[in-house]
Amino acid sequence: MSLIHFDINIDQAKDHIIEVTARLSNPKRKQLFSLPAWIPGSYLIREFSKEIGELSAKQNGRKKKIVQLNKNSWSIECDEDSELILSYFIFARDASVRTAWLDLERCFFNGSSIFLCAEGFENQKHSITIHKPNFNAKWKLATALNSIKTDNKGFGLYDAQNYDELIDCPVEIGDFWSGQFVAAGVTHEIVVAGAPMTFDGSRLIKDVQKICEYQIKFWHGNQKPIIHNYLFILWAVGDGYGGLEHKNSTALIANRSDLPRLHQTKVSEGYIQLLGLFSHEYFHTWNIKRLKPQEFKSLNLNQENYTELLWFFEGFTSYYDDLVLVRCGLIEVADYLKLLTKTLNQVLQTPGRKVHTVAQASFEAWTKYYRPQPNTANTTVSYYTKGALIALCLDLTLRQIARSDLRPKKRGKKSDLPESQGTFNLDDVMRELWLRCKDGLMSESTLLTVLFELTGINFKKNLQNWVHSTAELPVNELLDYFGVKTQYEPAQWAQKFGLRTAESSNSNLVIKQVLNGSIAQKAGLCEGDEWIGIEIISKKIDASQRFWRINKLDDIQLYAGDHRFMNALISRDKKIFFLKMDLKDLANIKTLRLIGTESILLNNWLTQPC
Repeated sequence: MSLIHFDINIDQAKDHIIEVTARLSNPKRKQLFSLPAWIPGSYLIREFSKEIGELSAKQNGRKKKIVQLNKNSWSIECDEDSELILSYFIFARDASVRTAWLDLERCFFNGSSIFLCAEGFENQKHSITIHKPNFNAKWKLATALNSIKTDNKGFGLYDAQNYDELIDCPVEIGDFWSGQFVAAGVTHEIVVAGAPMTFDGSRLIKDVQKICEYQIKFWHGNQKPIIHNYLFILWAVGDGYGGLEHKNSTALIANRSDLPRLHQTKVSEGYIQLLGLFSHEYFHTWNIKRLKPQEFKSLNLNQENYTELLWFFEGFTSYYDDLVLVRCGLIEVADYLKLLTKTLNQVLQTPGRKVHTVAQASFEAWTKYYRPQPNTANTTVSYYTKGALIALCLDLTLRQIARSDLRPKKRGKKSDLPESQGTFNLDDVMRELWLRCKDGLMSESTLLTVLFELTGINFKKNLQNWVHSTAELPVNELLDYFGVKTQYEPAQWAQKFGLRTAESSNSNLVIKQVLNGSIAQKAGLCEGDEWIGIEIISKKIDASQRFWRINKLDDIQLYAGDHRFMNALISRDKKIFFLKMDLKDLANIKTLRLIGTESILLNNWLTQPC
């Protein structure tokens, strides 16, 4: 057994309590312990220590005094030659991919919210025994941890080379569905908790296998993959979406209705989104878990770790997640352009893009992206969506540079060189970064160096404009060159008014966000307002047609028609009052749609082989 061993007991599932016993064979005279304050990949201080209870310590059968030093660390005076035993419990009731969950139907946990770190022993081998629960004989266990001695359900002894590896392997326990496949010689497993009887597991296996095979070849070509096995953990719920990457596994959560269904031939939008989630988190196996920002060389899990590069690591991954789907033949070109349209509109409908650069958004993820407020859309931009558009701009710009002469073509003008001579693309850049950064660490200057060495062109001005300024990205003109046309259509009502709302047919319309410069802001609507009804302002209609209760924004078109003015009946802090709205600009507010045309350039981009 290793110097550090943990025992996990989940018999108190009805109370959501995970019992933990930690054994350290040779503690220091003054031994310090801590629990991470955040989990890599999710940039928010989450204070996992708030869920610890009944922490106690013993040596030689005698209780030892524990002194709490701060919110997440403790000190114990020890006898150096005797085993130290810590006991505590974790309250596990967070329905996400980030922490821990335990009830009578399922158990899931990340080690960062479970395992105390023994200071000075972080690089020692750690072991863990997970005990079979006494209340359900059907439960089994799945994890990417190294199995040492386990039963046929997966319960038993595992180990990790160090603390970082221990907390980077989430654990799934329950009566889940599971399936396996091999991609590029690597064994992969998918486990799904919460799947209904209509779930088509074979379809999911087949489709995810295509994603994995493509991405392994993307990064490694015909070379041996860096991973030896991989585990996907998916929790299917009534309403949820998200994922968190790990080195050899990922934890996902998605709507149960988005799973592929038996006898269903048409691919639903929800299933496309689910495949994009699988693709996104798997791409992170390389792009953040191994190739990472220079600032992440040594992560401090007790405090924020800042970088301006999340636009690259999350944004470029967001670009490739859907692109891989169309290249694998899982979706059509029209489906991909629809997804790209959504990303483009999300950025264009965020006023914060005009005041906050994507580099700043990356740096301030800890206080802005992961802590959204009613005014967030007005003060920052998502490094996921804008980062994906930067990747698009870089890719399409590179595809106008002929390898033969390294001369950039004037944007908007087609090259007169034959297609056979070839061009550069973003795939070349990603693979070169992977090969160049032997220690896995990169910076923006590394990216610029690779771009210059590949093409002979200095991209510093491009990145300055796209990443470090609030200038609009040249997306439309670049797409037009590749045969993708832009069409403007009437916007949805929320966009027309500049609102983000919570709508229900059985309750009032609640305002969640008001966007800068919008009709709603000019009228004086605020976050938290209940929009109860409208009064149409017109001398041409009688009182019986002037006042209407509304439950959703679409009701306004039904009742107000083409009238220019109306009053919004608002409830705020229990007070009822009217806000006058001028609707003259409603018809001018448009949304963007991308339409593909027959184009060799478009086909080469979206069907790019590895």
